[in-house]
Amino acid sequence: MSYGGAMNVRTIKEEIEHLSAAGRRELADWFAELEAQAWETEIEPDFSPGGAGMPFLEEMKADSRDGKFKPFKEGRPVRR
Repeated sequence: MSYGGAMNVRTIKEEIEHLSAAGRRELADWFAELEAQAWETEIEPDFSPGGAGMPFLEEMKADSRDGKFKPFKEGRPVRR
């Protein structure tokens, strides 16, 4: 497939509609990873030394040491 010019969202959506179920799943997985990486890049400065989130992080560490909360179970919650 050759696109000779800039693609717009409408064209991309139309192309996605032609993907197989496996292709859509692969695209969805890729897009989720792209979004996760973008989020990490966005919040990283907040939780680096001197960042706006550091007081919160230090408070959470202190609460953890003091046994003031129970940690989350590993993994995603099961939907019912």
